[in-house]
Amino acid sequence: MAMEFPFTFYFIISKNTVMKKVMFFISAFIVMLVSACNSGNDSSKKDDMSEMNMEGSKDTMAGNATPMKEITPTFANVDPKLGSSLKTVVDHYLHVKNALVNNDEKEAANGAGAMYDAMGRIDKSLFTADQKKVYDAVEDDLKEHAEHISESKIDHQREHFSMMSEDIYEIVKSFGGGRTLYHDHCPMANDNKGAMWLSETKEIKNPYFGGKMAECVKVPEVIK
Repeated sequence: MAMEFPFTFYFIISKNTVMKKVMFFISAFIVMLVSACNSGNDSSKKDDMSEMNMEGSKDTMAGNATPMKEITPTFANVDPKLGSSLKTVVDHYLHVKNALVNNDEKEAANGAGAMYDAMGRIDKSLFTADQKKVYDAVEDDLKEHAEHISESKIDHQREHFSMMSEDIYEIVKSFGGGRTLYHDHCPMANDNKGAMWLSETKEIKNPYFGGKMAECVKVPEVIK
């Protein structure tokens, strides 16, 4: 019996030691597993934040960092026939704009020629006194720009288009354009002096750079 006690005691100690080692390895494994999971979650969060930052950058580049200002035309009551004639002028302006987006010199010339003719058919007797002042202030310049674009090469067309856009903007801001129009502005156009244009779509296609360079464009206003 004296010989069995040390053996039994040693067996109990050894068994406890083995159990402690097993428990230690199990605990270590659990810690490693939890750390790996947390690391994966952190990585996912970083990826999500990166995607959000990229989206935010895209919005900023596309000019959407601040809300667009909504413009309501000055004159609420415009004679329907006059409104239709002015809409035709705006339609031809958009024809010129889209031709320049596509680097199409011939179509830009055609659109400008049609715009010049449409202005000649406007019945100015339908303007009120206040309306006529607004139109008269831009009519001669607008006709001049349309005439130049109808006869010029594309680089010169774009120069006159930037000035034409300012005049069309005054007409649309006063009388409307028969549709929703977006006021776009590119600070790099016109030798980095900046230039604006009106577009019938939210999608930005820069007429000064053949449809490219959308990332620099701001859209400060929408005219409804």
